[in-house]
Amino acid sequence: MTLTARLPASPDPDALFDAFASWAADQGLSLYPAQEEALMEIVSGANVILSTPTGSGKSLVATGAHFTALAHGQRTFYTAPIKALVSEKFFALCETFGAENVGMMTGDSSVNGSAPIICCTAEILANIALRDGAAAEVGQVVMDEFHFYAEPDRGWAWQIPLIELPRAQFVLMSATLGDVTRFKDDLTRRTGRDTAVVTSAQRPVPLLYSFGMTSLTEALEELLGTNQAPVYVVHFTQAAALERAQALMSINVCTREEKERIAALIGDFRFSSGFGKTLSRLVRHGIGVHHAGMLPKYRRLVERLAQAGLMKIVCGTDTLGVGINVPIRTVVFTALSKYDGVRTRILKAREFHQIAGRAGRAGYDTLGTVLVQAPEHVIENEKSLAKLGDDPKKRRKFVRKKPPEGMVSWGLPTFERLRDAEPEPLTSSFQVSHSMLLNVIGRPGDAFAAMRHLLEDNHEDRAAQRRHIRRAIAIYRGLLESGVVEKLDEPDEQGRRVRLTVDLQFDFALNQPLSPFALAAVELLDRESPSYPLDLLSIVESTLDDPRQVLSAQAHKARGEAVQAMKAEGIEYDQRMELLEAVTHPKPLAELLGPMFETYRRGHPWVGDHQLSPKSVVRDMYERAMTFTEYVSFYALARSEGLVLRYLADAYRAVRQTVPDEAKTEEVADLIEWLGELVRQVDSSLLDEWEKLTNPTEDGQAPVDTAPPAVTTNTRAFRVLVRNALFHRVQLAARRDYTALGDLDGDAGWDAEAWADALDPYYDLHSQIGVGPDARGPALLIIEQEAERWLVRQIFEDPAGDHDWGFTAEIDLTASDEAGAAVVHITAVGEL
Repeated sequence: MTLTARLPASPDPDALFDAFASWAADQGLSLYPAQEEALMEIVSGANVILSTPTGSGKSLVATGAHFTALAHGQRTFYTAPIKALVSEKFFALCETFGAENVGMMTGDSSVNGSAPIICCTAEILANIALRDGAAAEVGQVVMDEFHFYAEPDRGWAWQIPLIELPRAQFVLMSATLGDVTRFKDDLTRRTGRDTAVVTSAQRPVPLLYSFGMTSLTEALEELLGTNQAPVYVVHFTQAAALERAQALMSINVCTREEKERIAALIGDFRFSSGFGKTLSRLVRHGIGVHHAGMLPKYRRLVERLAQAGLMKIVCGTDTLGVGINVPIRTVVFTALSKYDGVRTRILKAREFHQIAGRAGRAGYDTLGTVLVQAPEHVIENEKSLAKLGDDPKKRRKFVRKKPPEGMVSWGLPTFERLRDAEPEPLTSSFQVSHSMLLNVIGRPGDAFAAMRHLLEDNHEDRAAQRRHIRRAIAIYRGLLESGVVEKLDEPDEQGRRVRLTVDLQFDFALNQPLSPFALAAVELLDRESPSYPLDLLSIVESTLDDPRQVLSAQAHKARGEAVQAMKAEGIEYDQRMELLEAVTHPKPLAELLGPMFETYRRGHPWVGDHQLSPKSVVRDMYERAMTFTEYVSFYALARSEGLVLRYLADAYRAVRQTVPDEAKTEEVADLIEWLGELVRQVDSSLLDEWEKLTNPTEDGQAPVDTAPPAVTTNTRAFRVLVRNALFHRVQLAARRDYTALGDLDGDAGWDAEAWADALDPYYDLHSQIGVGPDARGPALLIIEQEAERWLVRQIFEDPAGDHDWGFTAEIDLTASDEAGAAVVHITAVGEL
């Protein structure tokens, strides 16, 4: 029975509270005092600001709020800062209220968008508030992780609903809000409702803080020995988390029986080479790694093992502050400083408490532990001083080790200050953009009055408001000059004094904001050109967010290759350094897209809020004919393979959604199928969940972890995988890279020497092997499909055009399904 079935006949506050409390009791949940207080205020119609520690049951209060809104026939919105949390909440609420009553909007997809309960990102709700203003069909707003209000780039989305939705009931939740007096007064003024602040410093599971002066290894051995696992060891870089995990392999973390249970739970889980093999060794030893750069399937594996009590130590980044699904008894800080993208600084009190609050599990632990490790140089100094004893002369002469160069110094006083400090007050991060003005202008009524309200009644100080007003005026003038909006002599029937002259799709500013430009640019391509499919892909890639680690690795590789080429040409060092400044990651079509974008922007000024960024990741992988594993290895991206895969998945969704069917030639369709299958075989969850969300089943259940479908079942995509695997060998043969060819085919008897012996006669006749578009075309590839294998012949494009050299191979279909990639066995190389 869903919670919806418990709705009382009348939305009387007492009846609502009793019905919900009864349901909670049936789930085995006892309400804490803070939960009871918050729920009483909610059913009574008040706004609630809920500031209670992590693990104190804020999610249950949110569920009670949705229950209350349903009882009153109101539409209720739940917002979270990241799509993963929105998705997680969507599935949880489907189970609680029934799939027919819950919808989701993330920008990527919309599911059951007319449902009475909507889970969405904060930006989606802000967009609705801007578009519809006070008339928006929003009766209640539950904003989780409200401390994101202070985020410099995204905080505007948490502020806009507070300004624009005066009829809504608000429930603002976070464990680290700080002083919220001004929010309390502001909400009451805007909504006319009482606003209750529900706080509690008392955690269901109290925390014990300590400052460690022994080595981390010693500290972890003590924690394991005193039954304080699972331990989450917090680092502030992904590289440090992995390095620490590998260094801890010397600790005996698990018993033999526990290792057997780990092996049984892992079962036939597919670990790829590179990081996958490293993670396999770590988790079998009882040590997990968890950070955003990992593949989702690896993170979920670590989470499952931790939930089963089998991951005694998890080394990860501070992503646990946003709420990861890992049970934690002890949190260990390896540092109290972090690089925030601009500079290295001491943690804010909010950040410290957000992370520390993950220690201790309600219902499992009676005490949570937070251990902050002193800097290594401080520990070494204390050990050295201890060896000197009480001899004052020796102690005076002792030269203390200094912190590493560039380190922001911190120690015991920093720890004590952060431990005792309240979270910093939230600061406003209001922003004005083209999309804001377009949304406001698009709504009925006086847009000037609506913008004045937004610009003068936000939470900024007066000086900042004046800056926003000047920017809004500049944007408005640009929209007028470009003809996107027009001023009317008389208000129209909906009271507009200014109106849009273009139609904008819903969420145009959120769901690939540059997609309309990509669509226009694709129309200008020559569909008969051999490069059309990849040029189309480059246009789509230019509209996606930059995967910075990938682009940095590409630039590094390009500079290395450029240095070698310049040395071979005898270019002097100083000139080489000057020339290297112009070497960057590949940017196909940049010279074409730049002017095209400027022209497009004149008629669509709002795209100026976003940057076009030509790049080549998918195209680069395709042109190099590499598998995902080969590509990650080529650019040394093992620590960021999750980022690579997310980019590929985003590119796949964008090209599927952006490119109209009439622009999808057979070659483009092949490329799309290849990309989708590539992503699915590496980690099917990224696409499976998206497909599930866009085509939900009636039960509304979350996707379960399943192996991807057999790679050979998608014949079209598999043909591209085979074609790429063969052409990769053509490229290596063209470079005479016999070592790499031997690495690929040595197990089949074709080592480097065999490849060299087979190709020497070819190079006696021809100077090169072609690798252009024609060389990888279907005319030079013959495939005979049989039940258990494919027989293939890859023909070289020789300068004479004889096409009488190449190699033959068998494609093992069974082995390909097991590997998730084309398994090639070379049978012959030479004259055909």
